[in-house]
Amino acid sequence: MEWQPDEQGLQQVLHLLKDSQSPNTAAQRAVQQKLEQLNQFPDFNNYLIFVLTRLKTEDEPTRSLSGLILKNNVKVHYQNFPPAVAHFIKQECLNNIGDPSPLIRATIGILITTISTKGELQTWPELLPHLCNMLDSEDYNICEGSFGALQKICEDSSELLDSDALNRPLNIMIPKFLQFFKHCSPKIRSHAIACVNQFIIGRAQALMDNIDTFIESLFALAADEDSEVRKNVCRALVMLLEVRVDRLIPHMRSIVEYMLQRSQDPDENVALEACEFWLTLAEQPIYRDTLLGQKLGDVEEDEAVPDNEQDIKPRFHKSRTVTLRHEGNEAEEGEESDEDDDDDDDSLSDWNLRKCSAAALDVLANVFRDELLPHLLPVLKELLFHPDWVVKESGILVLGAIAEGCMQDMVPYLPELIPHLIQCLCDKKALVRSIACWTLSRYAHWVVSQPPDPYLKPLMTELLKRILDSNKRVQEAACSAFATLEEEACTELVPYLSFILDTLVFAFSKYQHKNLLILYDAIGTLADSVGHHLNQPEYIQKLMPPLIQKWNELKDEDKDLFPLLECLSSVATALQSGFLPYCEPVYQRCVTLVQKNLAQAMMYNQHPDQYEAPDKDFMIVALDLLSGLAEGLGAHVEQLVTRSNIMTLIFQCMQDTMPEVRQSSFALLGDLTKACFLHVKPCIAEFLPVLGLNLNPEFISVCNNATWAIGEIAIQMGTEMQPFVALVLNNLVEIINRPNTPKTLLENTAITIGRLGYVCPQEVAPMLPQFIRPWCTSLRNIRDNEEKDSAFRGICVMIGVNPGGVVQDFIFFCDAVASWVNPKDDLRDMFYKILHGFKDQVGEDNWQQFSEQFPPLLKERLSACYGV
Repeated sequence: MEWQPDEQGLQQVLHLLKDSQSPNTAAQRAVQQKLEQLNQFPDFNNYLIFVLTRLKTEDEPTRSLSGLILKNNVKVHYQNFPPAVAHFIKQECLNNIGDPSPLIRATIGILITTISTKGELQTWPELLPHLCNMLDSEDYNICEGSFGALQKICEDSSELLDSDALNRPLNIMIPKFLQFFKHCSPKIRSHAIACVNQFIIGRAQALMDNIDTFIESLFALAADEDSEVRKNVCRALVMLLEVRVDRLIPHMRSIVEYMLQRSQDPDENVALEACEFWLTLAEQPIYRDTLLGQKLGDVEEDEAVPDNEQDIKPRFHKSRTVTLRHEGNEAEEGEESDEDDDDDDDSLSDWNLRKCSAAALDVLANVFRDELLPHLLPVLKELLFHPDWVVKESGILVLGAIAEGCMQDMVPYLPELIPHLIQCLCDKKALVRSIACWTLSRYAHWVVSQPPDPYLKPLMTELLKRILDSNKRVQEAACSAFATLEEEACTELVPYLSFILDTLVFAFSKYQHKNLLILYDAIGTLADSVGHHLNQPEYIQKLMPPLIQKWNELKDEDKDLFPLLECLSSVATALQSGFLPYCEPVYQRCVTLVQKNLAQAMMYNQHPDQYEAPDKDFMIVALDLLSGLAEGLGAHVEQLVTRSNIMTLIFQCMQDTMPEVRQSSFALLGDLTKACFLHVKPCIAEFLPVLGLNLNPEFISVCNNATWAIGEIAIQMGTEMQPFVALVLNNLVEIINRPNTPKTLLENTAITIGRLGYVCPQEVAPMLPQFIRPWCTSLRNIRDNEEKDSAFRGICVMIGVNPGGVVQDFIFFCDAVASWVNPKDDLRDMFYKILHGFKDQVGEDNWQQFSEQFPPLLKERLSACYGV
């Protein structure tokens, strides 16, 4: 017997669905409680599907809502549905996929894909064949409904569809989809392309076997009258450019012309997809062109308009990674840099045509560099000085977009352009002011390299005024630009600190929620840039009260703690002992945050159905602030550590499943080792095996921080490190010899090997031949500092124990020694003895032959500093 609803029950469910459409919060809460009660009845879900598929007399929003509530139940409780209920729901979905209403068809499609992601693709074998057969239906609604469902399944399960687990259904599905590229309905054509598009990036075999048919079919649809179809064609070509450029090359000229047309498509979504093509193409230099896109609306003084929470995009927390200072102090290429996340000139952070065009120009400028500027200059001059502000604004955007790629060739024009841009900071149009902030930040490096009076001073003065602008978007742009300027200028800002702090602190009282988050970043960056110069009573008095006030306002569950904790971490590190009056409550709260988070994770692991998983970012940011405190307060942190269970918490965090938690816990362990080793020492026997397990370069930052912490522990342990060397040494030697290991990790690994060798030379020296060459090459570019000093002492001691271990690679050792500018006297003596010992050992003639291989500069330095 087929299931039938009970009339009274049905009325109750309908009543509930009507109530849930009420805007009243109390009513909503009552609905939620009622839903939870009804979920106790196994056949409640039958009522929901019945309303969706059978009650054609009801209004569509109510029917659709019934389906969406059912979808949520499937997501959470599907495994508890009785088989009869699951069967009834699946039958109803398949029987009604062709409902006359597009809304109901779409809802059924969502329900089908939600069931299929619950492992049901394997246990619902008739689903895909049924949907594919229904594509051939004469009834448009059935064909469109089935395609809609298939598109969602392809989006949600593309990998599974291309696996043996399902007997490779794509071998049938893809040729089938390709037939529908010619269908008379644009909606169906669009579904067909969207389905196939899901399999391009994964290079599904069934698609690769039909790739030529696919490309021909796309070309046939290039001029389709439907904008959704054109958008999907553009999207397909952009992805094919990434994975099968070989198949596109014969047609590249016409594709490029097509994409130029589509970049100006009357439908902005099509133009945006087409514009992505230039971003991808730039990685395969074939063609150059410039695009200038549409403009945005304009609100002047919106400071008092409350922020819409949807406008606030999350700023990703940058976890603590321990790095070393290099010669020239520039950021290393090829390491993760976060700057690009902030190059955002549109406060609604929507990816739009104008931004995509600017990004495309940026990549093209980086590919073609000086070749691009001659094409742009005539256009640029006209734009930058144009009387119409809209045109002028687009010119300033272009100037910023090409800053990185065309910097060399822009330099002669900058003495004239920078003052013009600084003037634009006072423009009466908010959009001109905000884009000028961004573009000036892209040239901050040049500004800082010039005499301060004509450039840096006026730029800083005007940017600080813009930080207090009456337009929120300008505030945001100015604050971000100022953070970039701080990074470039570093201690050049010290003379102006009082003035800068007055502005930033005043902004606290002026800013709303979203821009406050950026203000924290600007303050943290200022602290990172000027360091201990911030530790003056006058500055502390200005800066700390508003920060602590915010700190007290925020609850432990508030995500706004992230940027504030990050900011305080930088401030604590910079203020050093100046932070002492504030450290107690800050320390305690961080420990509490970590403790709460670990407790919540434990409850969640034991009862995932009853508890929510914790947001571990709270723990990560708290650990990082504790690191900042340990680094800033040094030995003063000892009294705080004594009165807390921090070592137990670190031990738990070191074993967390989430890499970022481990990464931050190792940074804190290293900082506490430096600040108050007496609390770390009793835990060493427990901690070192865990550190050894994390020497896995698959997680670069975790591995890096674990390596650094081991080195710090070795220095403190001295000879007592001996029993633990075997736990870590082989992994370290393996990492330093791995190809493509990032620079920071290589340097930290080399320093830790050196430090282990310094305290336990007998254990480490036998392995010298296995690491001496990469060891020397990775440390030659680091500035003289304490870490480099201890590592080189270690190498010298090990060479004393095993001189034969360096013979093969002695030239690398000579080069590394020559990289020192001012070694301490006793270290210089160690170098002297080794060099002369080697020279005496091989004899004058052999030494002459050997030193002939040296580059001239190396020869000069060794002869001047060490007389060899």
